[in-house]
Amino acid sequence: MALLHISHVTKQFSGNYALKDVNIEIAAGEIHGLVGENGAGKSTLIKILTGVYSLDEGELFMDGLKLNVHNPSVSRNCGITVLHQDRTLIPSLNGLENVFLGLDYETKYKVAIDWNKMKRRAAEISNEYGIDVKLNVPVSNLTPPQCTLIEILRAMMTECKLLILDEPTASLTDKETEILFGIIHHLKEKGTSIIYVTHRMDEIFRLTDRVSILKNGQLVKTVETSDVDKDKLISFMTDNWASEKIAAAGPLEDVMLEARHIVSRDGVVRDAKFAVRKGEILGIFGLGGSGRTELLECIYGLREKVQGEVLIEGKPYMNPSPSESIRNGMVFISEDRRGQAIIEALSVKQNIVLSNLDDFAVWGVINEKAENAASSNMIKMLDIKTTGMDQPIFQLSGGNQQKVVFAKALLSKPHILLCDEPTQAVDVVTRAEIHKLLRELSNRGNAIVFVSSDVKELLDVADNVQVMANGRTKELFANQGLSAEQVLAACYAD
Repeated sequence: MALLHISHVTKQFSGNYALKDVNIEIAAGEIHGLVGENGAGKSTLIKILTGVYSLDEGELFMDGLKLNVHNPSVSRNCGITVLHQDRTLIPSLNGLENVFLGLDYETKYKVAIDWNKMKRRAAEISNEYGIDVKLNVPVSNLTPPQCTLIEILRAMMTECKLLILDEPTASLTDKETEILFGIIHHLKEKGTSIIYVTHRMDEIFRLTDRVSILKNGQLVKTVETSDVDKDKLISFMTDNWASEKIAAAGPLEDVMLEARHIVSRDGVVRDAKFAVRKGEILGIFGLGGSGRTELLECIYGLREKVQGEVLIEGKPYMNPSPSESIRNGMVFISEDRRGQAIIEALSVKQNIVLSNLDDFAVWGVINEKAENAASSNMIKMLDIKTTGMDQPIFQLSGGNQQKVVFAKALLSKPHILLCDEPTQAVDVVTRAEIHKLLRELSNRGNAIVFVSSDVKELLDVADNVQVMANGRTKELFANQGLSAEQVLAACYAD
C-alpha cells in the first residue's frame, strides 16, 4: 500500500488550471523526485499537501485513510513536514527559538519554559543527523547555509512520515549538501518517505527511486529513475517550443550595459556576467533559485554586491542605488508590482510621476499643469484604461496597473531597462502589448534585459538568451531557431 495517494487532484486560479487531474503514489520509505519547468504545478501541489491551498477536485489518502488537509497544522499532525525553498525563519529570534517555531515548548511544572531541556533535545537531534550550527545567536547573524541547516533541524524535530524538500540545496555549500544527503538516507532507512523537488538533475539521479514529471499542471508520467537519463527527463518536461520572436529592426550596436563577475553579499548570485547592446533585448532565463532576479537587483542597487563590476556605456558604475541608476538612464521593472512598483493608495497620475518629481518642481513647488500633461501623454501612449488620471490605481486591472509601472519608468527617458517578469499576472492582450512596446523601445536604441520564468515567452521576445543556474551565468544562445529544450538542457547541465 502506498503511504500517500494523490488522486485526481485539480486546482484552478481565476479559471486557469494550476493542477489538472494529477495522480501520484508515494511508497513508504521512497525518495520520490518531482520535476517540471517553471509553472508546471510543483509548488501548488506542495501547498495542497501542506494545507496552504484547498482542493478544487480530487482526494488525498495517507496509509489508506482519506486526508482532509485544510490548514498547515493539520498537515503536520498527519505526519507531513516540509522544508520550503523560501526560508520561514524569524530573523530576530535565535536558532533554538526558530527550531521550536510551531512546536510545543518544554515546560517546568507546566508554567515556565524549560530552555535547558529544549537545548538538550535540539542537541540530540543535531548529533543524530550530524548538524553543526549555532543555536544561541539571532538567525539574522547566520549565513544563508546556516539558516538552511536551522530549518533542516526544525524539520527533524518531529516524527514525520513524509518529508517534502523543495529545492533544499539552493543555498547550501558542498559540505552542507552532503550533510543533507546523509539525513535523507538516514530517514529512508527509518521508513520515512521523501518528496524531493529540485531543478538539479544530478541530485535526482543520485537520490531518487522514482520521478514524477509535471508539465502545464498535468502529470506527464511517473518513471523509475534508473529507466531514464537527463535528456529523456527534459524531453518529458517541455513541448520543445521553437523560437518565433519578433524581429529586430536592424543590427545590434555598441554595448550599453555590462556586468562582470557579480557576486551578491547574500551568496544568491555567485558569479554572473552578461552584456546587452544598444537595440538588443537580452533574455535571461533560469529556474527557481537561479539568482536571475537578484542579479538585476545587484545591478540596479537594490541588493548589495561584494564582488564584480557594472559598466554603463563602458564607464564603471560605482556604488549603484535606485536613484543613481535612474540618473544614469537605467530603470527597473520589478516582478513585485504591488510591493515595489506602485503605491495602491495613490492615483494613477501620482504613481506615474512618482520617480520624477524633481522634473516637475520649481523652487520646491510642483508644477501640477506639467504633471497633468506628462501623465495624460503616458496614459494615451500606453493606452491605459482608466476613468481619469486621478483614479486610484488599486481600481485598475492588473494589466493596466502594469502599464502604469511602465509609464513611470519611461517618464524618466531611460536608455536601459531591466525588466523582471514584466508580464506577470497580466492578461493575454496586455502581454502582447508589452512585448510590442519592448521591441519598439529596442528599435529606438534602448538596451533591454528581459527576465522571464516562461521560456516560451523569452523565445518570442529576446534576441539572445542568457541562461543562469545556481547563481551563475551559463550558456549564451543566439535566438535563431532556438528551442525550449536547448535552453532547459543548459539549466540542468552539471
